[in-house]
Amino acid sequence: MKVNRVYLDACIVIYYVQQHPRYVDGITRAMLPAKSPKPQLVVSDLTRLECRVFPMRRHDDRLLAEYDAFFTLPAVRHMLMDTAVFDLATRLRAQHNLKTPDALHLAAAIHAGCQEFWTNDDRLAQAAAGHITLVSFDETQ
Repeated sequence: MKVNRVYLDACIVIYYVQQHPRYVDGITRAMLPAKSPKPQLVVSDLTRLECRVFPMRRHDDRLLAEYDAFFTLPAVRHMLMDTAVFDLATRLRAQHNLKTPDALHLAAAIHAGCQEFWTNDDRLAQAAAGHITLVSFDETQ
């Protein structure tokens, strides 16, 4: 069985690390499936940056350490954003009127060869169409 490679939007990491009651169960089941292979989780430094802002603003060293621990898990792969990622993000932003961080996340996911992009931002659906499958989470999953 083929292992899916999935890119994690910052909101998914935030829900998981902070154990958001509405989303954490669905995300955990997807990350740790009982019967199928575990997906390969992919993040970028942009994901890491977005997740670390809130605990830094609040001077919450415990929460910051939890994020840092997540990003150093062996199951989490880091992809670097090179010029090709930025060029694709530029095209996506121009064609679909995306915000720069959203365009960068989507471009990173596509460039990394991910089959899925886990996000709860449904504004990315049109831009993702034909490139990658968007997966969103809610309390019913």
